[in-house]
Amino acid sequence: MKFKGTEYKLKNVATGRIFEDQGWTLADPEGGAPSLVRAVYANKQFTPRNDLDGLYRYADWLPIKRVLKRSHAPVTYHSKGLGKYLGLDNLYITFSGYNPKIGAGMPTCSFKETEAYSVCARLSKKEKRTLVVQSAGNTARAFAQVCSDNGIPIVICIPSDSQHDMWFRKKLDDCVKVIAVPHGCDYFDAISLGEKLCQSPDYFAEGGAKNVARRDGMGTTVLSAVEVIGRIPDAYFQAVGSGTGAIAAWENACRLEEDGRFGKNKMKVFVAQNSPFTLIHDSWKAGSRQLVEMSAEEGRRAAEVILAKVLSNRKPPYSLAGGLFDTLTESGGDCFLASNDEIMQWLLRFRNLEGYDLLPAASAAVVALSKAVAEGKVGKEDVVMLNCTGGGTLQAMEKGYVLREPDIVFEPDTPAEKIIEAVNKL
Repeated sequence: MKFKGTEYKLKNVATGRIFEDQGWTLADPEGGAPSLVRAVYANKQFTPRNDLDGLYRYADWLPIKRVLKRSHAPVTYHSKGLGKYLGLDNLYITFSGYNPKIGAGMPTCSFKETEAYSVCARLSKKEKRTLVVQSAGNTARAFAQVCSDNGIPIVICIPSDSQHDMWFRKKLDDCVKVIAVPHGCDYFDAISLGEKLCQSPDYFAEGGAKNVARRDGMGTTVLSAVEVIGRIPDAYFQAVGSGTGAIAAWENACRLEEDGRFGKNKMKVFVAQNSPFTLIHDSWKAGSRQLVEMSAEEGRRAAEVILAKVLSNRKPPYSLAGGLFDTLTESGGDCFLASNDEIMQWLLRFRNLEGYDLLPAASAAVVALSKAVAEGKVGKEDVVMLNCTGGGTLQAMEKGYVLREPDIVFEPDTPAEKIIEAVNKL
């Protein structure tokens, strides 16, 4: 069956204005206050597609033009081990990673595959420019694998301190290029590197949280959960760096409420950060829509210390309309902190209880859930969704792997023209 693309329009969250997507629209062209745009789908009912494989089971709520090969959907199951340990009767774990025993087959072991398969499927086959993605680790690995498998040209920008995350089962296709900023730099520096490259008309930015395809790809975790549970959860837990996945979860919960068959959207969104990188937590606890101050040096130092490097975003989509502040406010949610010691403690405990390993960021979400239970923010009979955003690396790497070194490392103050010239030669 030939896929004809999903029918949808875009909506300015701040103003409610609905308009057409021009192909890669990241914001309302009529401007106004800073705001995310959301996809408004022609099909208002949640309709999984049995005729499409992997992630594209949810194609009716993905803003895509085509389907790509080798995708996998998140897997949701009713927890027995962790649920019993925490005293929760209705704990559902949505796992995006590698664990064939439960049907999870993402080779990069991260839920960032959900966004990569959605974003890249939003691309037209006729696109001549090269996609640019900035990442602190898991996003880089996911986009590299998806683009390699599907022949999509891409330049990935990472901090050198995250290059250990660039492991793959086999050598990547030459359509994937990797550039980096030196050791001691962080995700924000990688973002700046990509922005300089995109000053050339031959390159264009993926767009991060502003890209509806990224958010709605991530939001398939909630669709997976609701397919199994049959209703919108009472509580949702996830670790965050930017908060994009939590925003996406809330947006799909809103769509499911509009559908009418899955109950009222009373889903409280609970997020976690890895201390001492606590930008979102500190801003939320201050009751502030604006982010609290964090200098470049403070951010870099904190990013060096934390186990979950992917949770170190100094430029999260927090303040703008439809961003994380609005998500936490509208859902009645909260933000928790997870120390490195707590992450390791629960990583080991989760493995004993559920039988597979998590990435540190996913373990931070488990820490948040344990604290919410202890504080009485979730009850024994509440329907709880725990979004475990990655794991299974021990199994996935058993058969061997190759590391992808950066093609070029640029100092943070390298001028844009020199970056463009060097990348053009790759």
